[in-house]
Amino acid sequence: MPMELEPSPLALPFPDMPEIGGVTLRVARARYKEWDRCDLTYAELTEGTAVAGVFTKSACASSEVELGREQVRLGRARALVVNAGNSNAFTGYRGREAVEQIMAQVAAHLDCDPSDVFVSSTGVIGVPLPRDKAREGVENALAAEPCGWEEAAKTIGTTDTFAKGAHASAVVGGRRVELCGIIKGSGMIAPDMATMLGYIFTDADIAPEFLQQLLESANGSTFSCITVDGDTSTSDTVLAFATGKAGNPRLVSFDDAGADAFAAALQDVCRQLAHLVVRDGEGAQKFIEIAVAGAESDDSARKVGLAIANSPLVKTAIAGEDANWGRVVMAVGKAGEPADRDRLSIGFGGAWAARDGQPVADYDEAPIAAHLKGREIGIDVDLGLGDGRATVWTCDLTHGYIAINADYRS
Repeated sequence: MPMELEPSPLALPFPDMPEIGGVTLRVARARYKEWDRCDLTYAELTEGTAVAGVFTKSACASSEVELGREQVRLGRARALVVNAGNSNAFTGYRGREAVEQIMAQVAAHLDCDPSDVFVSSTGVIGVPLPRDKAREGVENALAAEPCGWEEAAKTIGTTDTFAKGAHASAVVGGRRVELCGIIKGSGMIAPDMATMLGYIFTDADIAPEFLQQLLESANGSTFSCITVDGDTSTSDTVLAFATGKAGNPRLVSFDDAGADAFAAALQDVCRQLAHLVVRDGEGAQKFIEIAVAGAESDDSARKVGLAIANSPLVKTAIAGEDANWGRVVMAVGKAGEPADRDRLSIGFGGAWAARDGQPVADYDEAPIAAHLKGREIGIDVDLGLGDGRATVWTCDLTHGYIAINADYRS
């Protein structure tokens, strides 16, 4: 049986989220693993639903990702199926046949093209998705009663310790539009597009090309700015579906009324979901925000931030509540980005420990030590070189991470 995990101390309660017109959620048991829970999620989407997506850049991506990349280019969707417990990655033709079977099965039920059916899988790598279990699971889902967001969010999880959801709204052309998102992710989290399975649903009417533009932009400063362990998954997927049921004037560009508001709402949902993944980092006890300023460019600032966030030495120091800013210096220096030792400043929780390449005069570690005892940690870095800035998020590295991953397949 999979090990039972206690809820993360950083967990947030599942929010109240409205229904999205044109979206029907159902869950079922495919029994991909020996566990007593639902592990297949089915979302049925109204005709005319637009879709956008971003996917892992892994060279060993799953068939679900390969097919999804092709399908997104068509810009339309009628259904989503998410399998939990088996990633179906590194499984060759057998894995692809399993995905195509699910697509055909749902397409026959909806009388649509198989390319309108999106499939994601998450879990153990290297084991083909059992086609018999998948077929039965889909049959069960199609016959199941509709469920709510929280149940769907729980079902897509694997080592997640709490259900993750986010909601935002915007006024577009005089109409209120809603955005709801669910996500799974806890380990194998490092930004190389995104690093999890995430799904955002909106009732806005928006052209798929514009939705793709907005999702890629939001991804760049949210999902691609988080890391738990520096490992990029073979299955990472974030999809956005727009049913058009809100009745707003169709959004096709930023010239349209309400486009800015919708973009801000999408960015908000993506940021909330990204933070929830970090808060559920395997074994995490502390949520860490790293703000980098003074870089030569925003991209350079992001790379420096990620070098800090992915450093086991920095992450274990935070776990031990040790204000060892020398480890941050190390991480900045190894990032491969422009940096000047004599201009570098480092702080924790709003208090500077070092300025312009040396410890601050009369440095008092007490307020920093007190800050590090909390659950939410801030690290500030100023490179002193330019106007580039970025914020990335990570968690500490504890014994819990080892325990979870040493027992992952048992």
